[in-house]
Amino acid sequence: MTKTPTEAPPDADARRQVVPVICYPNDTLHVPPLDQYRAARDTAQATDHTRIPPRQARCFHVTAGSFFRITCPDGAQVGDLNLFAARNLDERFFSGKTRALHGSHVGIGNRLWSCLPYLRPMATITEDTLSWYGQDEFGGRVHDVIGTRCDPYTHHLLTGQDYHNTCHSNLTRALAAEMGMPLTEAEGHIHDVINVFMCTGFTRDTGQYFMKSSPARAGDYIEFFAEIDLLGVLSACPGGDCGAEHSSDAATCHPLEVTVYAPKAGQLDGWYAPSYNRYSRRHAPE
Repeated sequence: MTKTPTEAPPDADARRQVVPVICYPNDTLHVPPLDQYRAARDTAQATDHTRIPPRQARCFHVTAGSFFRITCPDGAQVGDLNLFAARNLDERFFSGKTRALHGSHVGIGNRLWSCLPYLRPMATITEDTLSWYGQDEFGGRVHDVIGTRCDPYTHHLLTGQDYHNTCHSNLTRALAAEMGMPLTEAEGHIHDVINVFMCTGFTRDTGQYFMKSSPARAGDYIEFFAEIDLLGVLSACPGGDCGAEHSSDAATCHPLEVTVYAPKAGQLDGWYAPSYNRYSRRHAPE
């Protein structure tokens, strides 16, 4: 049976003109004290440094109340970041809720939220040398929470080939090595990422996720304040600046660096790490 195209109703234009409503108005969220954070950052000293080689991933640790900076030391390089509560891998970064609360791309003052049932801020973005980029004519922005991470399953689906240096695989190997667990167990903990330095959006005609060359330059960075004790896992994407493709060895890739900074004692007086979400978890009406 041949299907005929569905005809638009007479009021189609009126339906399209309905004014959108923000799903999760965020004006009741606690506003992060950026002035206090920045004052504390002014006194902070570097305490740890991790270099992530091209097409690989590494783990790093950040204590609550410290800062961590992700840098492109040698040139434009996209990074895929997973975050966990340091002592509980079940509490991990929730890209979908972060996107719902702050938008498809995140910047200064936005927070990275943990998954249900915890739903609390894990980190706050305090500095970003790419904040000047804004939105380009294609709708592209930087630091997205819409891409899932390149992975070997989708690569095989589209090409029929195995490729093992995808960000999903990189993150899996790094977490397995850090935690001393089998790859199959570690893989279950890997989750959707924040794509730092990546420039992405959706095409206007087909609504497809697109990427374009990252505007990052050597020395550009994004910096976060750790709201809780964190275990981070960062992959230097095999796509390099993601201007052409990912999941291959064709792109020029650079390392990434993570530097942790601890402020001096007393600089965060009055600040405290956020508690778990206070919903009762009854899941039933009274």
